[in-house]
Amino acid sequence: MFRCAFNYIVIYVNNKKLCHIKDYGCIDWQKFPQHTIFAHVDHKFDRTLFVIVINATNSSIMLRWTCCLCTEGQVVHTLPEGPTVAGVTTLGEQVYVLRWKERDQVEVYDVITYCLQRYLTVPNAQGFIDMTSCEHFLCLYISDHKAECIHSLGLQGNATQWPVSDKPWGLSVNAAHNVLVTCLDVGKIKEFSPRGDLLRDVTLPDDVINPFHAIQLTSGQFIVCHGSRSRGDRVHRVCTVSADGREIVHSHGGQRGSDTGQYNAPVHLAVDSNEFVFVADQHNQRVTLLSPTLNYIRQVVSRDQLKWEPGILCLDVQRRRLYVADMEWSDEDDTYTAGRVVVFSV
Repeated sequence: MFRCAFNYIVIYVNNKKLCHIKDYGCIDWQKFPQHTIFAHVDHKFDRTLFVIVINATNSSIMLRWTCCLCTEGQVVHTLPEGPTVAGVTTLGEQVYVLRWKERDQVEVYDVITYCLQRYLTVPNAQGFIDMTSCEHFLCLYISDHKAECIHSLGLQGNATQWPVSDKPWGLSVNAAHNVLVTCLDVGKIKEFSPRGDLLRDVTLPDDVINPFHAIQLTSGQFIVCHGSRSRGDRVHRVCTVSADGREIVHSHGGQRGSDTGQYNAPVHLAVDSNEFVFVADQHNQRVTLLSPTLNYIRQVVSRDQLKWEPGILCLDVQRRRLYVADMEWSDEDDTYTAGRVVVFSV
């Protein structure tokens, strides 16, 4: 198997152009076996263009093969249903799942076998919204919106916490190993050191209302998702925001809806090593893939692959696994009542 990167792919079958895909990114390409039905396969590509020219003896099978480039992710495993999932992350050889419970809130699974190994307890917790991890300091960070604090949890269960002074929501860790806390109510991103020292806060543009989650890119810019159905927001988008927070550089979305290019509560993000963006489109019950410039690529997870709604994403870049927190919402109770984690190969 070899890996190549490209911005544009064109597929020809029997000298006829079948389709093209723009801004697709990287793909692992498997060599064809000796008994393949294809009479000839010729690959010609450079950094920006990848052309596949195929002379096939069976066009129907060829169509199925080429369409795999555009299909949704495949379900690899589903972790058990239980209390609501408030976070999921990977660290080393383990998957960590945070649930709404009084103790043993963090379930630790083997990343290969998905066998439950142990539990971790978050002391003095009042409520959970998100969880992320830091490979450098080997710890978990958990946002507590009720206590308005961040819990830092070591892998052996040692814990500390620090105040945010606003209601924390989505979490991420940047290249400097600092913690980025998205504060939904005040429209800010707060950057904390691993010890909990506030390094800076970034005020987002006025039209970025109710931001749920932010991830910092290598350029220093931020990818931010915003728009709440329950709060009546009209604009539901994913934006690239300048490093100082003053300018929207790119955006995808707009008026709330269910069509391609629209969102109904984009609540969580994941970004791969090439800065392609995965978006949890909660009430549309799907996960969307965007290019680094926020052009629509495809739907990665469909509503048919979920039981409820996607609320949280975690991307294991090394293993190309996308972890999706599938969460059940109760209108009667006005809260989430159950959850599970579905693992997709992407």
